[in-house]
Amino acid sequence: HVQLVESGGGLVQAGDSLRLSCAASGRTFSDHAMGWFRQASGKEREFVAAISTSGGSTYYSDSVKGRSTISRDNAKNTVYLQMHTLKSEDTAVYYCAAGSLYGLRTFQGMRAADYWGQGTQVTVSS
Repeated sequence: HVQLVESGGGLVQAGDSLRLSCAASGRTFSDHAMGWFRQASGKEREFVAAISTSGGSTYYSDSVKGRSTISRDNAKNTVYLQMHTLKSEDTAVYYCAAGSLYGLRTFQGMRAADYWGQGTQVTVSS
């Protein structure tokens, strides 16, 4: 079982940068691909980024590609999402997820991952 706790969200200005962190408990962190999803008010949960177990492969949604970097530190059981040039449309609750790389990249909503964090709010003010 893996427990995920996100941090780093908050209120920022458009154009700012922000780094989200997700700390995982359990001995199997390095066995799971990790991902970030987000859900804006009134919208479906959507894929943002994913990273393979080793960190050697990363994937991004078109909406954040070029402005964001997902990374992981298996020694610290932590995955990060660094976002730059934030826009008002980036406002959402951001969720950390653990599962298979195929699932994270393929499925929608809760089906995409085996484990989810509780989410952290990111609000971008224009």
